Amino acid sequence: MPLKVLDATITTFDGVFEKFKAESPKIKANFILFLADIDPSTNLSWCPDCVRAEPVIYKKLEASYDDIALLRAYVGDRPTWRTPQHPWRVDGRFNLKGVPTLIRWENDAIKGRLEDHEAHLDHKIGSLLNEA
Repeated sequence: MPLKVLDATITTFDGVFEKFKAESPKIKANFILFLADIDPSTNLSWCPDCVRAEPVIYKKLEASYDDIALLRAYVGDRPTWRTPQHPWRVDGRFNLKGVPTLIRWENDAIKGRLEDHEAHLDHKIGSLLNEA
């Protein structure tokens, strides 16, 4: 099965996340990727770490033989993300500190995560993918 991708924003996240969680028992590996929005003036993410990590993450997940679901959660523009009270910074389920953050989600909890400074590393993505 190909990589199944769901997209969510701050406003749509709760509904999309419920769908993601409902389908997760049928999927071998479930991931949440928190990343920055696309800057309309450049058509690229405003976050250089996201620009660097996204292609590596997608390539690694797409190369897997397992069924994989990826929920891409867009944190908003730079000013929105920089707010200390950003919903995903204060949400105890995620405790985001930076973007991109790649989370392996299993049994309704975080099983593993890669923070912004390591989310682009192929071998670390592979280790997160292969956790049993």
